[in-house]
This record gives sequence, structure tokens and C-alpha cells, in this order.
Amino acid sequence: MKVEKRSVDYVIRVHDDPGQIGAGDWDRLLDASGGAPFFLRHAYLQALHRSGSATADTGWLPQFLTAWQGERLQGALPLYLKSHSYGEYVFDWAWADAHERHGLPYYPKLTGAIPFTPVPGPRLLALDEGARLALLQGLRELLAKGLVSSAHLLFLCDADRAAAESQGWLLRSTVQFHWHNRTPEPYGSFGDFLAQLQREKRKKIAQERRRVAEAGIRFETRQGSQITADDWDFFYRCYVTTYHAHRSTPYLTRAFFDEMAQHLSQHWLMFLAYRGTERIASSLVGIDPGQRVAYGRYWGCVEPVPCLHFEACYYQPLQWCIDQGYQRFEGGAQGEHKMARGLLPVTTWSAHWLRHPAFSDAVAHFLQREGHGIAAYVDELRERNPFRDVSAPPP
Repeated sequence: MKVEKRSVDYVIRVHDDPGQIGAGDWDRLLDASGGAPFFLRHAYLQALHRSGSATADTGWLPQFLTAWQGERLQGALPLYLKSHSYGEYVFDWAWADAHERHGLPYYPKLTGAIPFTPVPGPRLLALDEGARLALLQGLRELLAKGLVSSAHLLFLCDADRAAAESQGWLLRSTVQFHWHNRTPEPYGSFGDFLAQLQREKRKKIAQERRRVAEAGIRFETRQGSQITADDWDFFYRCYVTTYHAHRSTPYLTRAFFDEMAQHLSQHWLMFLAYRGTERIASSLVGIDPGQRVAYGRYWGCVEPVPCLHFEACYYQPLQWCIDQGYQRFEGGAQGEHKMARGLLPVTTWSAHWLRHPAFSDAVAHFLQREGHGIAAYVDELRERNPFRDVSAPPP
């Protein structure tokens, strides 16, 4: 299905299947955006849909927005009609509850995001500012139809945040934790990195790594096409086990990882933990070789071992990043414990538009108070800098 709406010099279309948009056209926008993570590539978003991970049945109905001039795609937004707030990592459950308590439906809502992926970057993929603003206008026109309560753009880059703010959207800040390689001289080894941490942090990490080693655990690393179908099967077993341990349901299907192995294998790094010849745990990291950025994603184990989570999810990936000269490792949403492992706080942003004026005003006041609290929280975290040289500028 395609819905068209003319916006100044652009034709705005809505697509309920990413496959309706040419992969080459989409990725051309991505390349022009600069700094966009590979999670926004057409093949990734199409895999989420085709594998049954992000579909109407799972509460993620694609409503991808595109802006055209003639036959040329000028802008695009991965947009979903949501019947819940799971898998977003910017939490609006209280807003939904307030709507329901006043007899107003909060769902469905529109969410511009990468499903299940709290990675900052562009969401309004545009060749120029006019196309970016046209996408925002098209989104507002969808809201004006009165079929949804609100629209939300998650984990925005600076250009998207500025554009949304200029159009009256409400901004919300959250905190993630990222590791940055040393500049101008990168770390020469994991030991070099540890030497820059405060003594108690170095001691704790050494103790945690020693406990894993003394348990007889060793790691093997697979990258890209080195990851076999059997490796993917074992990883998925670990991934599902982690969700079940938290009495939750996995977001991603096994078919999704088949798609990754087939179309985007160069963007994946797998760490496999062995005791003897038996695999007992696995972690999966997304990598962008061009931008030299790694993204912590998923992990799981079939046998609990003290400190194994830290080794699989932080120390092994950080050691790999240092060895490969990567610039950044993003640890995902939340998690103050990451600071003790050398990941520092980074502010991330989302933009929100609520159709009901009274609720919009109430949320605006809430976000103002929350924003002051987040800023104070980040300042407090930075005072607890784990590095010896606390004068170093924050990321």
C-alpha cells in the first residue's frame, strides 16, 4: 500500500512493507546522512520485517515514510504503528497509563525507530534540510487524521533533534554508556587501557577476569563469514535462554539471524565461551568496520559462571576493539555498572508530539523537570569518572 500526500515540493508516501522501497534508494540516503549505523540499512530493516520480528503481528506495523521529488527519493523515515511500548528503550508507560485513566487511548501510536535497537543516529534520512522538514510535516499530517495519539522519534542525531525542536516537538534526554578509545594515541593493549583506570577499578576487573579463567573458561572469536550455522544455532539458544530467565519473550526470531548471516555477515562479531570442548556461553556484537564502531547487542549462557557476563559482554569486546583500533564501543541502554568497566555516560535524545493539547502540556512540564534531573545525574556520574586522569574531557 502507498499513501501519497503532497508537501510543498515533495510527495510524501507511506509504505506498510520496507520491500516497497528500493534498497539502493534507501541506502543512498543513509550514506549521505553520515555517521549512520548499519542497523539503518535497508537489508537490516527488511530482515526484521521478513523474519517476522517487526510486523503487525508483533505490534510493529511498518508505516515507512518517504519524501519524493519526481522519481527521486529525497528522504525516508523508518516509522511503525505501535500497539505497545516494548522494544523501544525510551519509556513512556506512565504517559500511556495517564491517557487510559482519563478515558483516552494511547495506542496505537507512531514510533520512528530501529526496532529493539537503542543505537543513536539519524532517523530522518534526508538529502537536505527541506526533505527532513518534509518528513516531519508528513508525520504531523498523519497525526492530524486523529487515528493515533502521538508520534515519537527515538535516539536522534543532532541534525534531527534540531529539526524536530524547530517544529515544536518536545525533546527528552536519556543516558547511555559508551567506551571511547584514547586520543590522539589509541590504547596499545587491554593492559594499557586498564592502567588508565583508578586502582580499585583495575583491581576489580582483574579479579573478575581471573575468576572466569580459573573456572576453566576460554574464548574463541568468530567474525563475519567465520560464524557457522551451528554457531548461530548455539547463540540463539543462549539468546532465548536469557529472555526466558527474565520471564520474557525474545524479540528476534531465529530467521532474523539467518538473514544477518546471509546479507550482513560482515557486521557481526561473536564471542564463544568454552569449558574444554563444550560451549557454555555466547555474546554477539555489531561492528561497523568503516566507522570503527562496535555495538554490544546480545548474550546468553547455558551454564552460569560468576563474572562470565562481564567477560563476554565487556572485556572480550573491549580487548577486541583495542586490538583492532576501533574508536568506540556502545554498551546499549542504561547500566551504571558499565562505568566501572570504562564506559562513560553519554546523553541521547528523543522527540515527541502528542495530539491532545492538555496531555502535550502536561508532558512538556514533566520533561522539563525530568531534563533537569537527567542533567544533574550526568554531572554526578562524570564526577565518578573511573579514569585516573579525571581532567580528560567527557565524550
